[in-house]
Amino acid sequence: MIKYFFWPLLFILFFLRYLAAVPKYQDGDRIRIRSRVTEEPSRGDNYQSITLKGVKIYLDPYPEISYGDRLVVEGIVDGRKLKDPTLLGLKKSEGSFYSLREKMLLNINSTLPYPHSALVSGVVLGSKKSIFEDFWQDLKVTGTAHVVVASGMNVSLVGGFVLNSLILLTKRKKAALASIAVIWLYVLFCGLEAPLVRAGIMGSVAFIAQGLGKIYFAKRALFLSAFTMLIINPLWFWDLGFILSFMATLSLILFETKINRLIYFLPKFFRQDFSTSLAAQIGVAPILFISFGNFNPVSPLINALILWTIAPITILGMISSLLSIISANLSLPILYLTYPLSSWFLLIINFFS
Repeated sequence: MIKYFFWPLLFILFFLRYLAAVPKYQDGDRIRIRSRVTEEPSRGDNYQSITLKGVKIYLDPYPEISYGDRLVVEGIVDGRKLKDPTLLGLKKSEGSFYSLREKMLLNINSTLPYPHSALVSGVVLGSKKSIFEDFWQDLKVTGTAHVVVASGMNVSLVGGFVLNSLILLTKRKKAALASIAVIWLYVLFCGLEAPLVRAGIMGSVAFIAQGLGKIYFAKRALFLSAFTMLIINPLWFWDLGFILSFMATLSLILFETKINRLIYFLPKFFRQDFSTSLAAQIGVAPILFISFGNFNPVSPLINALILWTIAPITILGMISSLLSIISANLSLPILYLTYPLSSWFLLIINFFS
């Protein structure tokens, strides 16, 4: 009986949270926002942008804002943006957690040339501050911008690696709990962006199911993660990253296996990535067209050509980042191994852009 009320109850909780939490801003209101930056700001040649309290804010490129900083910003509400924003206060993030992340980013950016460094730091640690406007535009044009920020694939790799490593040493239940803990540590380390949080919740549900010996239903886990996120932060309802992540994952669940069977004649090493890319685009393409007025029909092919590089870049980048805590010299040989992979990635992007 409870199962028939579970989903309606989640919807009602979200609706009530939305009414209570969404700010009642009116166009023309002058507001002052005090908030911690919970995700990496996006950067252009002459600006940096961040969303706080459901409002998009464009600020001057300096002083540079980072994940974890505390801001005080004042401006005039203009739709879902803040017009003529003024940065009144900036308190840089403190503590070993944020300084450790900055140390890892510095190691990557000082070792690899640009844009290889931007690619690796984005994939491994979810950092966008090293991605300049020209590279970012190339990624958008080719439909690969989602790849160069930490995503659900990274969460799966991290959780899977921990589980497979520990399952040889301890019971499955303990290994699953350790995997969940590491997943959320990684999510916090990269920034609480909607795609990562969604993947973190789905990964946690999957590992809980494994630990308890239960069947994991991906579609149910997706909707559970979506409602959980919206109850915690109703403003994600309007977040494009949340919408794209949800629709891409739903499309993968519904269509990936069917598409894989239809294109059975393609080589196996290419078929998996192509079916994954094509399935995700079914849900994502209409949203991209509505939001930006364009869509690259070759995007599934481009993604299929580069997706195979993401897993090894992530693994090598994580290992080198952990070693850099001990010594930068220890991390260099492993970090250099990402260079051929990032070179192929950039070759494809430059060709199609």
